[in-house]
Amino acid sequence: MAQDVLCEVNNCVYNEKGNRCGATQIYVVSHKGTKAENNHETDCGTFKPEK
Repeated sequence: MAQDVLCEVNNCVYNEKGNRCGATQIYVVSHKGTKAENNHETDCGTFKPEK
């Protein structure tokens, strides 16, 4: 299991110093529920925008 998860989405509530993800879980989804063929066909389902 990954020890460090990096994220460059600065407006996510889980983004911490050093572009570290502070979420307790990471949920990765494929576009449209299809089988992903590459990283461009996936998204971070954990993302929550800062308020």
